[in-house]
Amino acid sequence: MMTKLQMRRRTLLAAAPIVLAAPHVARAQTKPEKSKVILAVGGKSALYYLSLTIAERKGFFKEAGLDVEINDFQGGAKSLQALMGGSADVVAGAYEHTIRMQQRGQPIVGFALIGRGMQLAIGLRTDVAAKVKGPADIKGMKFGVTAPGSQTHMLVNNWAAKGGLKPTDIVAIGVGAGASVVAAIEKGEVDGVSQADPALTILQEKGAIKIMVDTRTMKGNQELFGGSMPAACLYAQPDLLKKTPGTAQALASGIVRADQWLQTASPADVAATVPEAFLLGDRAIYEKAFANVRDTISPDGVMPSDGPANCLKFLAEGDPKIEPAKIKLADTWTNEFAQRAGKRS
Repeated sequence: MMTKLQMRRRTLLAAAPIVLAAPHVARAQTKPEKSKVILAVGGKSALYYLSLTIAERKGFFKEAGLDVEINDFQGGAKSLQALMGGSADVVAGAYEHTIRMQQRGQPIVGFALIGRGMQLAIGLRTDVAAKVKGPADIKGMKFGVTAPGSQTHMLVNNWAAKGGLKPTDIVAIGVGAGASVVAAIEKGEVDGVSQADPALTILQEKGAIKIMVDTRTMKGNQELFGGSMPAACLYAQPDLLKKTPGTAQALASGIVRADQWLQTASPADVAATVPEAFLLGDRAIYEKAFANVRDTISPDGVMPSDGPANCLKFLAEGDPKIEPAKIKLADTWTNEFAQRAGKRS
């Protein structure tokens, strides 16, 4: 026979909702397990990674208990190589890499979103643009991307596919980000670029390029992808999240605070916070470029519900190696860290 107390306990347990422990953060710590973290990024000066720079410059990482060493590479594909090679603990890079690596049997997980819109655009040199009526006309052209294999490259491949072209029908040349992008166009080294701001806005203001594909506003993302398109984020190999959840939480907290700060910061405040070199010699254009892309910056570090599926569709359209049926999108992302950071901020 059960006592009244035992019966009451059984009734309460039966009525309580079943809560599954999140696999990555069940053992999350108040303080990070490792205070020194090596972070890789490809093209840090681009507005695409602005939240990372803000988290660094405003001291948000330090306040979370971290000493973050940021290594800047030519493009996202290079920073991914640093992670997989063991020289970096975490990457600020395109979410799409989590999908591409799962396809190769090498899992990585995203956990703090920087961009909810792609924030990239394709521009053709004005003399070249006059000859191009659609993507079918870009066959054989050279495009300046941050680095081959990066999201800037994938955007060109996707556009080319809409014209019936294969990835091999165009040439992708790594030109990095920032001033080197402007130089590549002005010197005629490439026919076009697939890049992030502020370089694109600078080239537009000079009349050097014509924009053909634009995802620098949420309106542009809605038109091209039908909704959000996750861009830059923090991602890492699963062990970082499982074995050092406190460290992952501190990283996410820094990015979420930066995302939130950027929602209301004035363009002048942003320009005053980033390194002078990021302005590419024109503060006014930098401020204009930021104001243009602000709505593509995640407000809370959380992945939008439609983001992963939109990204997978985008990748499959431009890369026949991607097999959507074999991808488990749930394994590419966790919102737990960003949501927890939001509650603490």
